[in-house]
Amino acid sequence: MTKADLVEAVHTKVGFSKKESADIVEMVFDTMKLSLEHGEKIKISGFGNFEVRDKRSRVGRNPQTGEVIEISARRVLTFKPSQVLKTVLNNAPEPVAAATPSNG
Repeated sequence: MTKADLVEAVHTKVGFSKKESADIVEMVFDTMKLSLEHGEKIKISGFGNFEVRDKRSRVGRNPQTGEVIEISARRVLTFKPSQVLKTVLNNAPEPVAAATPSNG
C-alpha cells in the first residue's frame, strides 16, 4: 500500500476531496515523524507501537574480508504489533494459489 492508496481510501470512505484527503494523510505522517524525532512513543490502539531506540556504537566485521570495523551509534525505529493486529494477521485467509492444470 502506498501513500496514494491511503489518500484514495480516505477519499472513498470519508468523502473528503482528494486534496483534503491528501492533506490529512500528510498531516498524520508529519505529526508521527515529529513525535518520533522528539523520542516520543506512538501507540495506535488495535494496531501497534512505534518507538525510537538509541543503539550504541559497536565493533563488527566485514563478512567478505573479515576486517574489523566500527559500526557507529545510531537511532533505529522499531514497531511492535498489537495483539489485535497479530490475531487478525494469523486468522486471515491464505492467499489463493494460482490454479494448476489437472492431468485428468
